Amino acid sequence: MRLLLAWLVHLYTALGAAVAVFTVALVAGGRYREALALMGLALVLDATDGTLARAARVKELVPRVDGARLDDIVDYLNYVFVPCFLFLWAGLLPAGHGWWIVCLPLLASAYGFSQADAKTPDHFFLGFPSYWNVVAFYCFVLELSPWFNAFLVISLSVMVFVPIRYIYPSRNAFLQGLTITLGAVWGVLCFVVVFYLPTPPPGVAWASLFFPAYYLGLSFWSHWRHGPSISRH
Repeated sequence: MRLLLAWLVHLYTALGAAVAVFTVALVAGGRYREALALMGLALVLDATDGTLARAARVKELVPRVDGARLDDIVDYLNYVFVPCFLFLWAGLLPAGHGWWIVCLPLLASAYGFSQADAKTPDHFFLGFPSYWNVVAFYCFVLELSPWFNAFLVISLSVMVFVPIRYIYPSRNAFLQGLTITLGAVWGVLCFVVVFYLPTPPPGVAWASLFFPAYYLGLSFWSHWRHGPSISRH
């Protein structure tokens, strides 16, 4: 039974790849509300599979399968490829320039995911942790200017290479309870926004930005608290 549970956890993680395919299909069909809902589902899967894996002791029971590598593959699909497809297909980037701008996060995050020190031993991400799904979500629901979106995408692509520590919410113990609680509130607000698409309450959408602001503020403060920047090799 324990072995079965361990394999089921790996299946749970791998389901994220199927979610990515269906999300792309929905975006291509112009069904953005359903696509954003599936992007939210992918986020929930990723936020919970690590806890389930540790509880089921998958490393011990299924040592032949590298759960971390599986997780990285699925995360690249849902956190990078899918939102980049949304940027391009939904016209969120300047006309005639989206094709090269969208290559920047695809390439930068491929580098970021391949780094041996992408996650530090004390459970921080090193460099912008490729939360392109969150970026694309706000660019879409807030109907931001394509040129502002381009500036945001280019800037954050550069930040992938800057070795600043970012909080790993499900693993890092620093204010973890508060972070998870606020993250849950943020999730509810985002659900409300998606539910009311294509005309979400603007106040709710803007109010939900409290959590990305909190996350960045906490990450930068925590990085400063740990001392000088880490150099990547």
